[in-house]
Amino acid sequence: MKKALILSLALFSMLAMNAQQITISGKVTDEVGTPLPGVNVVIKGTTKGSISDFDGNFSIDAESDAVLLLSSLGYANKEILIGGRTNITVTLPEAAEMLTETIVIGSRSKGRTKLETTAPVDVISIKEQAINMPQMDLAQMLVASAPSFSAFRSQGGDLSSAVDPPTLRGLAPNQMLVLINGKRRHTSALLAGSQTGSAANATDMSFIVPDAIDRVEILRDGASAQYGSDAIAGVMNVVLKKGTGEFTGNFTVGGFPNSAPDLSGTDVSEENQALLKDTEPDGINYQLAGNYGISFEEGGYLNLTGLYRQAEATVRPNISNATPYGDAYLNNERTDAQGNIIITNPELVAAQASGNTALADDLRTDTGLMAARGLTYKDFSTYAGTAASNLGVLAYNMALPINEDIEFYSFGDFGYKYTAGYSCFYRRPAQADRANFDLFPNGFRPQIASTQTNIAFTGGIDGTLGDFNFDFSNTFGRNKMNYDMFNTFNASLQSESPTTMDLGTHSFYQNTTNFDVSKYFDDVLSGLNVAIGVELRVENYQIEAGQAESYSIGDAGIYTATTDNEALLGPDGFPMEDLNSEPIVNADGSPVVLPYGEASTNINKFYSPNCQCFRGFAPENEANEFRSVTAAYLDAELDVTEKWLLTGALRTENYSDFGDVFTGKIATRYSILDNFALRGSFSTGFRAPSLQELNYSHTFTFFVGLDPFDGTLYPNTSSAARAIGIETLRQEQSTNLSLGFTTRLFNKIDLTVDAYKIDIQDRIFETDNFNASEAPVLAPIIGSGLASFRINGGDISTKGVEIVANYREKVGEGMLGLTLSGVFRENTFEGASVPDLNTVLTDEELETKYVNRSSIGQFESGTPNTTFIGSGTYSWGKWSGMLRGSYFGEVTSLDNTFRTLNDGSEGYSDQTFSAQFVTDIGVTHNFTDKLALTVGGNNIFNKYPDILRAEERGFYLYSNYQQGSNGAYYFARLTFGF
Repeated sequence: MKKALILSLALFSMLAMNAQQITISGKVTDEVGTPLPGVNVVIKGTTKGSISDFDGNFSIDAESDAVLLLSSLGYANKEILIGGRTNITVTLPEAAEMLTETIVIGSRSKGRTKLETTAPVDVISIKEQAINMPQMDLAQMLVASAPSFSAFRSQGGDLSSAVDPPTLRGLAPNQMLVLINGKRRHTSALLAGSQTGSAANATDMSFIVPDAIDRVEILRDGASAQYGSDAIAGVMNVVLKKGTGEFTGNFTVGGFPNSAPDLSGTDVSEENQALLKDTEPDGINYQLAGNYGISFEEGGYLNLTGLYRQAEATVRPNISNATPYGDAYLNNERTDAQGNIIITNPELVAAQASGNTALADDLRTDTGLMAARGLTYKDFSTYAGTAASNLGVLAYNMALPINEDIEFYSFGDFGYKYTAGYSCFYRRPAQADRANFDLFPNGFRPQIASTQTNIAFTGGIDGTLGDFNFDFSNTFGRNKMNYDMFNTFNASLQSESPTTMDLGTHSFYQNTTNFDVSKYFDDVLSGLNVAIGVELRVENYQIEAGQAESYSIGDAGIYTATTDNEALLGPDGFPMEDLNSEPIVNADGSPVVLPYGEASTNINKFYSPNCQCFRGFAPENEANEFRSVTAAYLDAELDVTEKWLLTGALRTENYSDFGDVFTGKIATRYSILDNFALRGSFSTGFRAPSLQELNYSHTFTFFVGLDPFDGTLYPNTSSAARAIGIETLRQEQSTNLSLGFTTRLFNKIDLTVDAYKIDIQDRIFETDNFNASEAPVLAPIIGSGLASFRINGGDISTKGVEIVANYREKVGEGMLGLTLSGVFRENTFEGASVPDLNTVLTDEELETKYVNRSSIGQFESGTPNTTFIGSGTYSWGKWSGMLRGSYFGEVTSLDNTFRTLNDGSEGYSDQTFSAQFVTDIGVTHNFTDKLALTVGGNNIFNKYPDILRAEERGFYLYSNYQQGSNGAYYFARLTFGF
């Protein structure tokens, strides 16, 4: 009995020892002994984990008999039994495939690698690549990594500087769906111009913090039947970090040397070349980011990320030789509405008073007055460049087990962004209808600013109930943007006008509830997974008016008679003058007479109304519109054999404003050989116009050459649209066909080649501007203004071939990774679908105005149809580096106006811009396991795109549809942890 008791106590002690919590310290290396940072170390059966540091070290608390799961991109996964050990060294073998970890996007079945999917998927490991990348925001990181992905960065065009619209396969930004952890992300409230031929709402990716991201998966295939109607071009899924137990942070500083390219041999004058070379570094930016994960005793994690970024503006001016002042200004011939002289050249008055006739003569010239005021033509130039901005974001990702089978999860972010962009032509004093000497004696450069608050929140539960997997979630997202103009005024109010104005507020919110259930049947052929789900989405879009001065018409230029039969004579006894300093007289040359005192008026000065550059949103622009969408889907994936995978999806959706839609997809993959497989898919798609497209309206100023015009973009429900016969917007419908192959060559090179063709019916465009002479029915509505509309302009198609190759090999004492990816694409506008409109235009004239040449050219050739990205990475000991080359093919812009060109010929000022090649580099040295320094740059050889031809050089000097016009950028990044 005593022996049995002793034996029992000994056994109990051993069991207690086996189950006790211990702290395990370990190190992870590759097969040549190089430390591996960023390796995920997770306790099997839990979500508790850690991440290896710069020297491959990790620490984790676990049961002494637990099993550790180690995984890292590019290496085979490994399981290690702790067995009571407190110190472990683990070697991860190189994976035969570059991207071995399973992906989530495109499949609701068991995880598959990118070579096992039925459609092409790019997997970009942000957590591993970011340290050596010069790019700081997610959108530009993806542009540098995936040639089918683009994010147009404006040179400063109005509101477009607030958001960089992401696109896929050359289609519109709102034809690509963005997911976070598999859940739908809301779009921006902004309907912004894009490089794809029409304005579109898009996800603002600046609020998705790279430091919170594990990886990004880009499904390059139509997926409307799987994920929803706006997945015509594909889907991007952002997978957030789950790591715990370590704080990692980084501080980045960078900027642009702003070294102007050699413009000799161009038609830019030598004087202007000298002014353009007078530069100094700009665009200095700072970014501080940190990430920390907390694990809970009962299991689960909370991963937190914070980011603050401050960026100064870059300035890339275009200098025109248009007269800054003009004769009336120079000679003090301006008058107010009452005929009083306005002294605009006090320097001339002083010179005349002193009897200095030579100086007086000089001051009567633009160059003389500019010199006297210390100005040059550059001071009157239009500025292009990158907007100044401040960005702050807090994000989290968490999970908590409810029991062994069910888990609660949540993730979200809150962000604030202020953007101040260069968006407007310089208003010269010579433009009398937009000038005021008291407020802006030398003219002014209006600037637009936006203040955004962005919030996203997802909460849900998932797990298993019996043999079924389930996921129930709710996702809320809201983007609110307030617009302001500064350095501006309402000319029709003259000196009574404020110079900073609130233009109004836009907001968009989206709430999505999902319930998904799936079950895997392992006894059906080689395995069948069936998933079903339902979705309810509610959306709201609002426009709130700005302050009255931003959209009103003042009376500063109106004269009211003080007596009956009053002649319009100035204080000097001569007829009053208009803005052009011409006398206001009748046909016989006699002064105009106003018959009734206190009642009769005359518009002496046609001062421009509204806020200069960007009119504020008026009460007639206000909107508050809702939409609800219900959807149900069925998704099946069948492994017919071990070599043949067959998938299909069906989806039905009901829009409260567009009715029912039914979409489908079928895809397959067949392994002909162990290392060679064919894959293909066919799908249909449907995209209802967004609430922004349906309800946005605005009056704006645009320029033809240097001449200003005011136009209004009217919604399709407006009286202007009904008068001219513009139809209500219809949905876009699409078909998507894809065919490709995947292979592994020499057991070291992963190669995927995929061809695709996408046809879209009734693509949404914007018309050119109509005036009252072209459409007399508009005269009572628009007067002397212009009107444009959003329309289903016609059918489009895009086709292309995408190639991705990865190679990884031990070279010397380090590891070399090479990637080459490219796309050959052709976009085609199939023709305009022009309805019968109430105009006096011929059929040919109407067709070219309905969808103009510029919009067609922008879609077909406004972005590079050939793009290649080749990158190499090398890691050895405490050193790692990245070298990347990006090739952007030719771009062609088409002009709208047939005219006399600068060379005297008649035609359009079309232009083809030459292909560009830019180089990025980043080199990192790990001083300790907690401290590393990275230096490098983007476009390190300071390659600028071609300059625009003279006829198109009103706003910009350079083309902007390839690498952009900022030139070289250099940075240093300090990465730290504890």
